[in-house]
Parts: sequence; structure tokens; C-alpha cells
Amino acid sequence: MRHRDKINHLGRKYGHRKSMLTNMAISLIMSATKDQNKWINTTVAKAKELRTFVEPILTASKADITYSEANAKTDEEKVAFKVKRMAARRLVFSKLHHKEAVKTLFAVVTPAIIDRPGGYTRILKTGFRLGDNAQTCIMELVDFNQNYKQGKGASAKPAGKTTRRSRKKKASDAPAAEAAASEEAKAE
Repeated sequence: MRHRDKINHLGRKYGHRKSMLTNMAISLIMSATKDQNKWINTTVAKAKELRTFVEPILTASKADITYSEANAKTDEEKVAFKVKRMAARRLVFSKLHHKEAVKTLFAVVTPAIIDRPGGYTRILKTGFRLGDNAQTCIMELVDFNQNYKQGKGASAKPAGKTTRRSRKKKASDAPAAEAAASEEAKAE
């Protein structure tokens, strides 16, 4: 029975699962600097577990900008903010164990996600793998997909209500329509 067992073990022991999620998180973060692929291909089950692993890391990285020295008003706040920024970097490094990924996270990814309150990743299902028929997907950072950003600006203003049925004319439009019809009758 799996009562109160919320972790998907992915068929691996603890150490293997932890290192796999760490490597996948590093690949996802480092993909943000590449010109071509800004995502990773994986299975849906792994992507869902990776989301629970990487999103707290991304939230912790936002402390670097939130607690910048420019936001501090007094010298005491500057010291406190410096400690919070260092603590955030240490926390992220303790999860990733990769210096380049941490640098990329704080330099490239964090400024892009600073205004987002959560939900930094997107899972796009791509079909089934040929060998074992596992459901595959693409996992990406939301703010790094240019196709979604371009479409977002166009749909910023809603077009209003649309319906497939004809609407009844309003009472204010009815006299104007009758007057136009009577003018056409007189002209003939």
C-alpha cells in the first residue's frame, strides 16, 4: 500500500534519484544560455518530480535581486541584505553543486523571473517513446520561450464576448434602424 507516500521514487534509490534530479536541474538552468534549445527532453513523470525540485531553487534565487543593496535604506539593512543574499547563494549551491549553473541562475535566469510569483516551468507533452512507450515531454523555463512571449502581447486585450448566435438589437438601436429603413423607402 502507498498510504501517505507522495514521492514518486521513479524506480531509483534515494541517492540515484537525488543526483538525477540535480543533473536535470543543472541541464535546465544551463539551457537558458544556449541559443538553440532552451528546454530539456524527458519523461512526464521525471518532469513532474523535477518541477518540485527546481521551483524552490528558482524562488530562492530571487533573493539576490530582492535584497540588493539599492533597496537598503540604512547601513544595518545593507549588512542584513548581504547576509540574505549569501544565504540564498549557499542554499542554491547546496542543491545544485555546480558553480557554472549557480552563476547562470543568478546572472541570466533570475532577472527574467523576478516579476513572476511562481510557476517558473512549463511541461509540454510530446508523445510516446518508441522503446517502452513512456510518455515524453519538453520541460522549459516559462520566461525563455520567445514564441509564447510574442503571442502574449497580441492577446493582452480581450476581444470581448463572442457568440455563435445572433444577438437581439438593443432598444436604442431599434429606432435608428427604423429611421434608416424609412429613409430608404422614401428615396425609392
